[in-house]
Amino acid sequence: MGAGASAVCALLCGAALSALLLRGRSGPRRERAEAGRRRRELALGRMAKAAAPWREQNPDVDADAILSLSLVELSEKLRDGSLSPDRVLYTYMDKALQVTKEVNCVTDYLQESESQLQQVKRQAKKDLLYGVPVSIKDSIDCKGHDSTLGLVKCLNQPAAEDCVVVQVLKRRGALPFVKTNVPQSLLNYDCSNLIFGQTVNPLDHTKTPGGSSGGEGALIRGGGSILGIGTDVGGSLRIPAAFCGICTLKATGGRLSKKGVVASIPGQKSAVVGIGPMAKDVDSLALCMRALLCEDMFRLDPTVPPLPFNEEVFSSSRPLRVGYYDTDSFTMPGPSMRRAVLETKQLLESAGHTLLPFKPCRIEHLMFDISVRGLFADGCSTFLDRFKGELEDPNIKQLLLLSKAPGWLRSLLSWIVKPIVPRLANVLRNMNERSVKELWKLHCEIEEYRQEFIAEWRKLDLDVMLCPVVGPAFQIGFPGKLSVAASYTILYNYLDFPAGVVPVTTVTKEDEEELKTHRGHYNDWWDKVFVKAIRGGVGLPVAVQCVALPWQEELCLRFMKEVETLTRRRQRNL
Repeated sequence: MGAGASAVCALLCGAALSALLLRGRSGPRRERAEAGRRRRELALGRMAKAAAPWREQNPDVDADAILSLSLVELSEKLRDGSLSPDRVLYTYMDKALQVTKEVNCVTDYLQESESQLQQVKRQAKKDLLYGVPVSIKDSIDCKGHDSTLGLVKCLNQPAAEDCVVVQVLKRRGALPFVKTNVPQSLLNYDCSNLIFGQTVNPLDHTKTPGGSSGGEGALIRGGGSILGIGTDVGGSLRIPAAFCGICTLKATGGRLSKKGVVASIPGQKSAVVGIGPMAKDVDSLALCMRALLCEDMFRLDPTVPPLPFNEEVFSSSRPLRVGYYDTDSFTMPGPSMRRAVLETKQLLESAGHTLLPFKPCRIEHLMFDISVRGLFADGCSTFLDRFKGELEDPNIKQLLLLSKAPGWLRSLLSWIVKPIVPRLANVLRNMNERSVKELWKLHCEIEEYRQEFIAEWRKLDLDVMLCPVVGPAFQIGFPGKLSVAASYTILYNYLDFPAGVVPVTTVTKEDEEELKTHRGHYNDWWDKVFVKAIRGGVGLPVAVQCVALPWQEELCLRFMKEVETLTRRRQRNL
């Protein structure tokens, strides 16, 4: 531990002492957490009980053949009648139970999927997602089920109705069947809480699947779901997708309805929350967006602009002008991250696209003066409200220690550690409470930054952007120590640009060897922790991030599809 971090820990020991004094009062909360775990086990038991009779009555079902289908292939077979919805749903139930036994990703069984299955089978019209099982992130409301955010206080508070996205999925024939795990409060890109425990990465159980949509990433990568819905306020879709080696799209904040989606920091509007699909390939994401962007969505939530999916843009083959950068000059990319971007750049150039270097503007300003201030403009008060009377997961303890410190102490700490760890000093300085006037000024700064970024984009006449996403998967427990590594993703929440992730390569032995001499941009404690976090990643997936301007999800998906196609072609030729 660096000297700056040691000073922080020493000066915040009072918070730890308070936690010890409160321990005696934690008995009832621990009992409620245990009750939540027991209820989860009962739900999974009902899920197993539902799947078992069907499996026994249909021993000839080739589960592997069903599970190997892409979403597009599965949807076609369901709609043409060559596969029945029963066969698909119960196959995925079985597989989800196997996966969660290994990686601990499912938190609830949506038992109503059984009755909905019968309704779907009676429908004359077979819609786009007819009979498709879908997994749902914990924080997305499903009627009659908790959206816990990994918090004991949110147990036994079932949602009164489905969120709009879930309603639309059902109207398009989909079968939401499970909810999945998240980090406590969502404000972390690990995936653990004191109710449901730690979710692990299916590819390496010593690694995290990422967060906060980590349960979704683990379940989909493990094969227990073909399509999932998650949310993203700093990388919460894109980081799990990158860590697990799957695809995702964070839509522009207003493109999909967020009615019925529970926020990590209610009322926070500076970093724009995006919602989106997760799946194993880009065509699956496009099919999901095609299904969601419909009259039902626009009618159920009139705040969503009535923009149906633009097939012409998605299916276009015209050459693209692609901006790219392999570092944001804030978080030094690991060797595999940088290689992923540069190899993808070469593939795109060889395919006839134009690649132009791009330098993100004023990232330090964004990360400190905009990002930290935006999330914690109330001095962390709303965030801390989540933890009143709550058990605290160790994986979020560093953020909680900083959040609980009074403003004067954070200011003092900032002054003490500035010569040693300037980045930590800047974080502490910007976590203090702001006046309404200062918040409005911040909103003006965000808009100015956004327009500055767009102006640079327009100057180069870009269509899309290629850039890194953090990876490979971190060791469990490290995301809570490295919030700064979300710099590549949170940028596009503040800009409110659609951004997706596509896996393009895996960590090599050469990458691992090069990591031994890796030095960050600051060579501070966080840079050193980053190296420890990604160490031991040989064979794990590494992704790139694909970005478009606001409301251009179809162009973003088209670019992602191009990257995916070129990458797969290269892999076949190796």
